[in-house]
Amino acid sequence: MTTPNGTTGNTPTSTTGTSTTSNTSTSTGTTGTTGTTAAAAVAGTPRLSVQGLQKIYDTKKGEVPVIADLTFDVQAGEVVCIVGPSGIGKTTLLKCLTGLQSITAGVALIDGKPIEGPPEEMALVFQEYTRSLMPWLTVTKNVRLPLKHLRLSQAEREERISSALQAVGLAGAEQKYPWQLSGGMQQRVAIARAIAYRPEVLVMDEPFASVDAQTRFELEDLCLQIRDQFGMTIVIVTHDIDEAVYLSDRVVVLGERPARVTRILDIDFDSPRDQITTRSLPGFAELRTEVFELIRKAG
Repeated sequence: MTTPNGTTGNTPTSTTGTSTTSNTSTSTGTTGTTGTTAAAAVAGTPRLSVQGLQKIYDTKKGEVPVIADLTFDVQAGEVVCIVGPSGIGKTTLLKCLTGLQSITAGVALIDGKPIEGPPEEMALVFQEYTRSLMPWLTVTKNVRLPLKHLRLSQAEREERISSALQAVGLAGAEQKYPWQLSGGMQQRVAIARAIAYRPEVLVMDEPFASVDAQTRFELEDLCLQIRDQFGMTIVIVTHDIDEAVYLSDRVVVLGERPARVTRILDIDFDSPRDQITTRSLPGFAELRTEVFELIRKAG
């Protein structure tokens, strides 16, 4: 798995918004190519599957259950948002899905395989882009970081960097440094680094929470464009109900304490979605209200 700082290693850590990248090789992780081989091998299998997942923390005062029993699937090519009240365990779930934390009971699967460490088919984007980017490296060098351990030719590596920066609207900013960019542009660099790796699954933890409203709308649309352009499956943890309804094919709502899935809502708006047209639909307001009521009851 590639994470925001693009480093590699076998032992995952995540204490300051940065973590490691598994460097074991598989046919998918070595090339970083999105999904075709794996999808063909496991046709009909959910891209991600969570079955009876439980997480309990051991503390000096005893066991603290955070996640009681979660079960849901994410199909290939879907955008799924996970929402719930603050402190319900959304980020803990994300860390379990990405192999950054162990699972107490149950299982999380990617393409039918148990997740027992950071999967090479997965990339992770955190909220804190200021902690994930290397300020002494240019945009190009930041995006290049997770590609160093892949067996790619120089030409293919540079093509991935170029196409990723083009996809996020940063063509022309290659030689700038993160500190020379706005917050929204820095988050675009973090997203470009993730998609240059060509993961099958892109996992994002509150990725747009630190930017202004207009930039947030732009990044939401960018997220959908990335899904369509690169065929990625995207899982997003967010506190923003409108964002969840706008982006998702399905919304997974967590409630109770310890956390359980209280509802999975299908979102069937037409594509491509539009920030004005889609948000003006009567169905949008109805779904937003339904999600809000579920979260309020759970909180």
